[in-house]
Amino acid sequence: MIGLIVKIFVCPITVMIASLLFANVYYAHVIQPIVVGLLLAFSGHMMEVIILKKSTLWLSAILDFVAATLIVYFVSLLFGTALVTFTGALLTALLLTFTEVIQHGWLINSGRTVKSPT
Repeated sequence: MIGLIVKIFVCPITVMIASLLFANVYYAHVIQPIVVGLLLAFSGHMMEVIILKKSTLWLSAILDFVAATLIVYFVSLLFGTALVTFTGALLTALLLTFTEVIQHGWLINSGRTVKSPT
């Protein structure tokens, strides 16, 4: 659960930073990157719950990158005043994946990814 709380703050902030850093990521209103970031946070958390464990750190990072690229690109298309190219979505996903790898390492090292036997 702590992973979700961290993501709720980190993902929107990262998308906002991407819109400031990259010329091909533009959101006309501040709510737009927040919505994209929250969708990324919830989808990323669900992927963590299902996939993340000590042996799947890099698999999880790759899947996060692919999912983040698609979510940033296609959700941004829903906003009439946003402009995010596919290259911009890739760069944003790269930035997000960097934050995810750090967070995944912390979650694994703190034992928060241990699944109980069913």
